[in-house]
Amino acid sequence: MDFSDRMRRAGEAAGAAGIDALLVTPGPDLFYLTGYAAIALERLTCLVLPADGDPVLVVPTLERPAAEASPVPGLGIEVLDWPETADPYALVASRLGAARRTAVDDHMHAAKVLALRAALPGAEQVLAGPVLGPLRARKSAAEVAALRAAGEAIDRVHRRMAEFLRPGRTEREVGRDIAEAIVGAGHVTVEFVIVGSGPNGASPHHELSDRVLRAGETVVVDIGGTTAAGYCSDSTRTYALGGPPADFADYYPVLQAAQAAAVDAVRPGVSAESIDAAARDVIAAAGYGEAFVHRTGHGIGLEAHEDPYIVAGNDLPLEPGMAFSVEPGIYLPGRHGARIEDIVVVTEDGVERLNRTTRDLVVL
Repeated sequence: MDFSDRMRRAGEAAGAAGIDALLVTPGPDLFYLTGYAAIALERLTCLVLPADGDPVLVVPTLERPAAEASPVPGLGIEVLDWPETADPYALVASRLGAARRTAVDDHMHAAKVLALRAALPGAEQVLAGPVLGPLRARKSAAEVAALRAAGEAIDRVHRRMAEFLRPGRTEREVGRDIAEAIVGAGHVTVEFVIVGSGPNGASPHHELSDRVLRAGETVVVDIGGTTAAGYCSDSTRTYALGGPPADFADYYPVLQAAQAAAVDAVRPGVSAESIDAAARDVIAAAGYGEAFVHRTGHGIGLEAHEDPYIVAGNDLPLEPGMAFSVEPGIYLPGRHGARIEDIVVVTEDGVERLNRTTRDLVVL
């Protein structure tokens, strides 16, 4: 990853937005800009990235070895450490001079935001998201490759569902096995495991419970993790333990058609909301519009949810390199539900799916 180029582009974007400096604490933005996976502590670690000038990384003295073991020194970033009794916020302020407008990263803790505001009383504070979000949303070829590898890893877990989904087991037992498989497939962390059996499948963010899986039921499995490269996976498939209920069989083909229509609509220049409409229109036309209760997708990269969001009202034109989920769902409370989710990337002339497992209902 070319972190120097990322910092250069971030500084230019900040200047164009009338921002004197970006202030970035541990989290996905700091990792995106520097490759430093800093630990989020109560002590301040902060990248000071001026629109015009040299960057500096302010770190607690005890974190200096970790900073120096990261890509930071090779990027020409000065590492400025502060001892336990020093005021790191005053140190940041001393590097900003007469800054009149600073942007704090969207994940910065409120205590740090307020401390920086007190240290820089003459500077307006704004969010860095409008500057960094668009940069992170357009993935480079290397980032797409990392997302493709993450997609292949989570696909390997979905292909093992026959080992895990069996009548008589609880959702929690299944989830424990899936979490182990996520790490075994090439992830370093498990971000989430949703196993929604029977009526629990009608709750999109159900996660896990002690409910016992039963024959003749359907199960929604939505799983994701983070790879060593820092990029996330996310994929949902719906399974049946034997023949599914008749009313489920009525709407699952509708869901397949909706997901296919949305993916087929992806190309450069179309709006994010048009992809949402492509899926929603199919579901509504079949009479299930009120059963599709969430947006069609979310961006993915260093975070499982990031820009761009595929939702009505977002008229953002899609650009090559943008990666996001396409995951329409149909949910009938008290009965069952279904969701199909793939990660896709906008290409120069269309779209690439990063998940390859079948979108047909898998009967186990």
